[in-house]
Formats: sequence, structure tokens, C-alpha cells
Amino acid sequence: MCLIDNSKSTLLPSVFRKRVFCVFLCASSLLCTGSMAFSSKNDTLALKQDPVAGSSTQFEYFLKNRADPFVPFISEKAATSTVDLNEIVDNKRPLTGMQLFEPGQLTLVALLNKNSGDVAMVEDFTGKGYILVEGTKIGRRGVVKDIAPNTVIIEETAVTRAGKEIITKFVMTLKKEGEE
Repeated sequence: MCLIDNSKSTLLPSVFRKRVFCVFLCASSLLCTGSMAFSSKNDTLALKQDPVAGSSTQFEYFLKNRADPFVPFISEKAATSTVDLNEIVDNKRPLTGMQLFEPGQLTLVALLNKNSGDVAMVEDFTGKGYILVEGTKIGRRGVVKDIAPNTVIIEETAVTRAGKEIITKFVMTLKKEGEE
């Protein structure tokens, strides 16, 4: 069966052909068991069982304020679009604490050596100070890996769509008094 639009002599779009085929398939399967009627007045699709077959139940599907059951779930554009496997995927969890700052937004101002471990002090552009220890999360993907005598090393781990991990190291250096 070929569906041709007589006014333009071209094939009808595949979406329309699929809908017509589905309606044809449903109607032909119902011919064996009952009859189907569509009323455009109140947008209902009614299925009436044949009383000879033994059942006299009636089914009505109301189309008003519902999705069309014959529309495909995946659009042609979505099915044919290409996905960049090297695109970095961010998880959508809310950011808290030091995760609100990217490493480039902070300035290292002091390093302290305590018995329990090294501590770094940083400040943001407003002059507000924060304390960093090893394991502190910074930004969307960064973690403080090491606090050395004059530097703080932050390791950022990003994951691509293909599952490949990209590791970037960011080094914050303590500047001497008067340096910028």
C-alpha cells in the first residue's frame, strides 16, 4: 500500500504513514472481535465488542487533554543527532561551601603547619577568608590533593560522556609580601 498525495504527487511524510498504518492495523484487528468508532464531536475513540462473541463491554478513550497515542516517542531530529563523546558531563548536585568557588577565584594568603596536618588559608575577591585542608572540595570537580611549603595543589577530575577521566592540576602559589 503506497500513500500518495494526489495534489503534489509526492509521498506523504513517514510520520503520517506510520499513523495511518497503526490505525489500519488497529481497525483490521478489531474487525475480528468488534467494531471501532471515532467521534470528533467529543474527541473519543470507542471500541464496542460484538455481542455475538459473548462480551458486551464498551471501551472509550478520551483524547482531550491527553497525548496522541500514535505520535512516536523519539523524534527524527533526536534520533539522527550526533553526540560528542568528548563532552564533559557534570552531575547536577547542588554546590555547597568551597564548591561555590573555582580555584582561580581564590588567592592563597597563608600556610600553616600543625601537628594534625597542613592548613592553607585562602581569600576570595571580597577579602573573606577560608581554610583548606587536604581533601577539601573546591569548585565543581576539584579536590585539594597536597599542601606543600609554598603551594597548594588542586586536582580537578572531569568525566566525558564516553567515561574517560580527564585530570587537570591547578597550583596555587603563596606570593611574598608586595608581589601580585
